[in-house]
Amino acid sequence: MPETAPTTATTEPGHHGRTERHDIVPPLGTTAKAGRFGRMFPELDTPLDVPDAALVELGLAMVDGARGRPSGDNENIPAGYTYLGQFVDHDITLDTTTLSEMAEDPTAVWNFRTPGLDLDSVYGSGPRAQPSMYDRDSKGMGGDPAPVKLLLGLTSKGAAEDFSGLPHDLPRNAQGFAIIGDERNDENLLVAQTHVAFLRFHNAVARKLDGKVPRGRLFDETRRAVVDLYQAMVLRDFVAKLCDVNDIAAAVDRRDFFRFEQFGPGGTPYIPVEFSAAAYRLGHSMVREIYNHNRIFRPGNAPLPPANFALLFLFTAKSGQIGRPGGTPTFPGDWIIDWRRFVRFEGDVGTSPGLGLNLSRNIDPYLAEELHLLGVPPAPPPAERKPAPDGSTSLAVMNLRRGMKMRLPAAQDIAKRMRIESLSPAQIGDDTPDGRAARRHGLHERTPLWYYILKEAHVTQRGARLGPLGSRIVAETFVGLLDGDPASILGRNPTWRFGDPVPGLALPGADRSFTFADLLRVAATDENGKLDLSPIG
Repeated sequence: MPETAPTTATTEPGHHGRTERHDIVPPLGTTAKAGRFGRMFPELDTPLDVPDAALVELGLAMVDGARGRPSGDNENIPAGYTYLGQFVDHDITLDTTTLSEMAEDPTAVWNFRTPGLDLDSVYGSGPRAQPSMYDRDSKGMGGDPAPVKLLLGLTSKGAAEDFSGLPHDLPRNAQGFAIIGDERNDENLLVAQTHVAFLRFHNAVARKLDGKVPRGRLFDETRRAVVDLYQAMVLRDFVAKLCDVNDIAAAVDRRDFFRFEQFGPGGTPYIPVEFSAAAYRLGHSMVREIYNHNRIFRPGNAPLPPANFALLFLFTAKSGQIGRPGGTPTFPGDWIIDWRRFVRFEGDVGTSPGLGLNLSRNIDPYLAEELHLLGVPPAPPPAERKPAPDGSTSLAVMNLRRGMKMRLPAAQDIAKRMRIESLSPAQIGDDTPDGRAARRHGLHERTPLWYYILKEAHVTQRGARLGPLGSRIVAETFVGLLDGDPASILGRNPTWRFGDPVPGLALPGADRSFTFADLLRVAATDENGKLDLSPIG
């Protein structure tokens, strides 16, 4: 999913921090894992080899919104799911290389995150080992000897209106840095606000379970309930928006291509590079240039701006101004997200001036122009901002290069292995800028996996969701990660089938359907039962 970069000059593009480098491309022809990355199809040991100039030409042709590059809004997927996808990505993978380091050495990838849907990005090592992440005032709640609730931060005064002192920020230290399990969740304000929603969701579930679980077990039971509901939501709401539900059902029923038996000694799951370096990068094509963020920062409310790329990164500590000289000490309250503008809710959730739903962009081979301008400083007039000719500023080119460095097979080889009919050369090499670039270099016949998956979604699904190959890779990976975790909703219920109720979930009615909207509703409901999805109106 999207790992976008700031357009301010405060940090280098896509900063994830630096660490010791490792040249650990998962070896061909084996399931041996390195750093918890591995291969879904180790038997496909003939990687696609494409000259770099061809990758640059193809990548630079993958621009959204230009003449001859059809794209549009995806009515199937509200924009909140774009950043939920990035939150999920940070929950299962941690690659501490920067985009500039990746461009120099894309093979140096080590997954420091546990590859499971366990919300370790939220809980860290727990309230005993990391008490700074937890609310000490909740110690003793339910008889627990350690704090039960997660700590929330308070907002600062905004430049437009004063909504300071509201508990809608990440907890921060004296320098403004977020005190959370994964600092990457504070490099983009939409991901940061998603993380805040999970903190509030945990606290709301703790309130619901208080007095209903054995004494001294409230934190453990709350965490178990939250993780179970999160896993059910990821599989049955989030993944079901990206994939054909028949592919999810097939992955649950048969687990043909990514299953427990592949995980080796100890049965520890790993992240397939076919997923991490290609299929799950679908989210880059879903990113919008501008968002209708809340009552204040929305299109049509000039002179105040809507949320754009620069502002998404400005109001963070990792990439922006929070905690810096001249910045704000915490998140400005007038930028609190209005979730009604990012996710569809059933029933009456109120009205607001300019209220309108942000949709993700179609899943197709076209990335927002700003994603081709990573690190390019603002320059008047905007027409003077151009991608670097060598592709060094283009996320599309970086993704294509990473696929080569990770020695991925051609998409057609993987489709044949999965018994899925490939797109024809004519469909890939069509009369679009990207299609013509692919055809000039023979990539319409043997195609880079990431580009193919986006093209397949565009050709077969009109961008509404992934096509057959991408859908099956994503579905198999998420099901495999749950299958490899004996504590997961699938690990505890190995005979469960997709579409059946999920047994054992804590909230009434959640056994059959629990969505991102449901999670946000619970998170936004206070102890008096008042629902407030937009605290600033």
